Amino acid sequence: MIPEIKKAAEDKMKKTIETLRNDLGKIRTGRAHAGMLDHIMVDYYGTPTALTGVANVNLLDARTIGVTPWERKMVSTIEKAIRDSDLGLNPSAVGETVRVPMPALTEERRKDLIKVVHKEAEAARVAVRNVRRDANNHLKELLKQKKVAEDAERRGQDDVQKLTDRYIAEVDKALAAKEADLMAL
Repeated sequence: MIPEIKKAAEDKMKKTIETLRNDLGKIRTGRAHAGMLDHIMVDYYGTPTALTGVANVNLLDARTIGVTPWERKMVSTIEKAIRDSDLGLNPSAVGETVRVPMPALTEERRKDLIKVVHKEAEAARVAVRNVRRDANNHLKELLKQKKVAEDAERRGQDDVQKLTDRYIAEVDKALAAKEADLMAL
């Protein structure tokens, strides 16, 4: 029982780290990449839909993303969704395509992006700690039901804490790497 709880906790912590790395990858470093717009939701006839579900997203050049909607009347909706996102981008509609130029990163914008990165990292740390809390609660419940001995429950909690420490260190490592990437000129 205890090994299953530890395995489930480790799997959830791994998923948290993968999600963090994915989210950090979306935060731009001055270069355009199509994945930056993946999390943007567009109002598609009253239903929030992922941008990639209503348009093709591709790179026009190293600093410009092109978004071509499948329906011509979606151009203004897509333009508004990108403008309203937390990415700080200023798209413009050119015919049937929305062009999204990547502005050069100023020192101030880099610091703003670092704040966003710190928020993402803190959210990942909280998620890892929540997994720890849930695992510890399961262990306590097993002890209460007299399915495990106190020593085994204590060892299980120690193991879960070691997992937590390891994954929080992973979060910190990912944060440091992204900060270095943002601050590089």
